[in-house]
Amino acid sequence: MSRFAPHLENQHGPHNPFPGLQALERRLGHALPHRIGSNEGLDMPHRALAARFGSDIADLARTYGDAEAWRIRELLAEGLGLPMETLLVDAGADSLMALTLRALCEPGDTVITSAGTYPTWSYFVHGHGCRQIEVEYASGPGYLAPDLGGLAAAAKRERARVVYLANPDNPAGHLHSDADVRALREHLPDDCTLVLDEAYHDFRDDADASEANAVWPGVIRLRTFSKAHGLAGLRVGYAIALPETQAMLLKVRIHYAVSSLALAAAETVLRHPDETREHVAAVVKRREALSQWLQERGAEVLPSTTNFVSLRMETAERASEIHRQLLAEGTLIHRPAHPALGHVLRISALDDALVPGRLETLALALQEAN
Repeated sequence: MSRFAPHLENQHGPHNPFPGLQALERRLGHALPHRIGSNEGLDMPHRALAARFGSDIADLARTYGDAEAWRIRELLAEGLGLPMETLLVDAGADSLMALTLRALCEPGDTVITSAGTYPTWSYFVHGHGCRQIEVEYASGPGYLAPDLGGLAAAAKRERARVVYLANPDNPAGHLHSDADVRALREHLPDDCTLVLDEAYHDFRDDADASEANAVWPGVIRLRTFSKAHGLAGLRVGYAIALPETQAMLLKVRIHYAVSSLALAAAETVLRHPDETREHVAAVVKRREALSQWLQERGAEVLPSTTNFVSLRMETAERASEIHRQLLAEGTLIHRPAHPALGHVLRISALDDALVPGRLETLALALQEAN
């Protein structure tokens, strides 16, 4: 049985009817300076927009972006050591999640998920009409992580089409080794795809290693520019998968999902990797400082390979109370809405989290509990 939705197996389509000007120029081998066929608002003066953001933003706003994200894929391919045809750029990891479900599943198909992991995935699963089976996290002293054995067993038992794994995990922060993830893939049914959400990949110590960026059969790796690259508001992400998998994703992808501005911003940060590395190093340093601060006050801090720190409270009620108190004070931390992880609090490793007094309510609660 094919791992893709049956209606996409038709070799005659669907095909993107609007590949865009840039793709046409690449095929023709020359520029098309007279852009009078794409019905864009190229003659919009944008005085207000230019006054607020500058003429470069106004120019980018008038035109469709490159639907093939050619320059971004070139830079990613060079940096990751991968062929361009294994890379697909879309409007953030969230959009890629919806895209994978459209390509892999029909309504009613079964999807396996960890109970309490990144909730947007479940939002798309239910929106697509799929049946979701949740597997409890594996838990122990200083350990909270998706249960890889449980995910594989559920996939076999339920004849699942897709298994979702966030690695590093959100909200627990745990990182499974590449060997363990590959073992999970090997234990899944042949027609089941592993969707690997790697939004926090850049915070791994071995983020640049070849195995950490490899193309694995039966796996779609999802990445984002929102965290390490600081482009959350512009929505850019990419998927790593076999070319035949990418061809299926392209059949159901929105043509101009990534704006011209977002593409230009992503290209800029990719051309300045030192800035990203500097940011990641600073985040890791703050994460360790925040972890130490919390541990000194008696918190059970979970190991993290991300840009956040998570701690496990004694009860969900206590976590909810602290969360509400901090919100009332104007401080937003995260408490998962899923009841399975309601006792977890997640704090971003920002300078603001380390300001004296910022988390005093949490510190007092931890002292009381100890």
